[in-house]
Amino acid sequence: MYDLLVRGGQVVREGGVEQADLGVVEGRIVDVAPELGGPAREELDARGLHVFPGAVDIHVHFNEPGRTDWEGISTGSRALVAGGGTVFADMPLNSTPPVLDRATFEAKRQAGERESYADFALWGGLTPRNMDRLPELAGAGAVGFKAFMSHSGLEEFESPDDYTLYEGMKAARELGLIVALHAESDSITSGLARRIRGEGGRGVRDYLRSRPAIAEVEAVNRALLLAEETEAKLHLVHLSTGRAVALAAEARARGVNVSIETCPHYLMFTGEDMERLGAVLKCAPPLRDTAEVDALWTAIREGRIDTIGSDHSPSTLDLKTGEDFFSIWGGIAGVQSTLAVLLTEGREHGLSLPDIARLSARTPARRFGLAGKGRLDPGADADLVLVDLDTEWVHTTDDLHTRWKFSPYVGRTFRGQVRRTLLRGQTVYQDGTFPNPPQGRFLRPAPVPQEETA
Repeated sequence: MYDLLVRGGQVVREGGVEQADLGVVEGRIVDVAPELGGPAREELDARGLHVFPGAVDIHVHFNEPGRTDWEGISTGSRALVAGGGTVFADMPLNSTPPVLDRATFEAKRQAGERESYADFALWGGLTPRNMDRLPELAGAGAVGFKAFMSHSGLEEFESPDDYTLYEGMKAARELGLIVALHAESDSITSGLARRIRGEGGRGVRDYLRSRPAIAEVEAVNRALLLAEETEAKLHLVHLSTGRAVALAAEARARGVNVSIETCPHYLMFTGEDMERLGAVLKCAPPLRDTAEVDALWTAIREGRIDTIGSDHSPSTLDLKTGEDFFSIWGGIAGVQSTLAVLLTEGREHGLSLPDIARLSARTPARRFGLAGKGRLDPGADADLVLVDLDTEWVHTTDDLHTRWKFSPYVGRTFRGQVRRTLLRGQTVYQDGTFPNPPQGRFLRPAPVPQEETA
């Protein structure tokens, strides 16, 4: 007997889209076939809907413990599942203190197990102050180590210099974990910011000038050289330029173990939007021009970009206001909108539904060793998202489930609406409601072969 039988949906898998039933036992998919017989404790009619694998957002900042007035695991994960996500990986900052050792890791894990509506993994930090703690973070179950090549925005999370990053990559290689890098040249960005601010620059366009594309390209090139030398596994987060993506793709072709991420906001907005909307779109790297947006979409269509992460990083509203744009907190609230952007903008840019499932679910789950996630095959967890692709809707503040109702996606029209999200066969979101209490589980990454890239 099935615990759950999902009938008649258009199931989106790697090989294509087919109308099929899914049989679920003890939270796992056991059968996928055009028509399944046999009894079930519960049946779910999915006719007229598409069934996607639950999205895996490998890049969020839910800030707990410590800065839960910015966001928390409860509100952040509710927004995630409302947007069709079933797994997130939380970054080691902006928690206070940041996740730099086993004790801080365990505090965040326990908070997630109490409050998360989705399954979750956790990143550890790689900074000059915790190089000796990387093994204990790996032992605690970290999915990888996050480092910055420019200032993180927080004094308690320092950026490693090149030597420390080199040693950190060697340590990560020995521990079998990935290093995720924010790749912008601190020398270029800080130098330009000093000069521009010294000349009286305080506005949006001044901020954009202080973080040019070359700052990303130079840092990506340096990161790739270090990864190649150390044979480390590298994940380049939130790339915003076609040139940086091309460098990483070329390095991968010659054997560097690197995966490439971009974010929905780099695919949907430009610097002109940032001038128009202001602080709600401030981020680092900053938004680029239309040519860069087009270059990213081309790279996605050609298979050079592997994952889409929201880089959800909200703050309190007072930190998003002020006359000096340089001093405003740089972070975009978007964890609820990733799938909506891909289903709307992605399809307009030539992505198929299996492409969207690959970018949002299958590849991040595989790359980061999240066993059973990201696919709709027998043996996988029954993490399902039921989507009405025919519905056109306008995103409003009433739709948002984040702590702060502040997002650049508000007011945007999307096509394709999440109707229901199931985590291991249990409904965690349905048409604006959360019918069950938090049931998220901590995910310890399974070993991934060193030679495997995304």
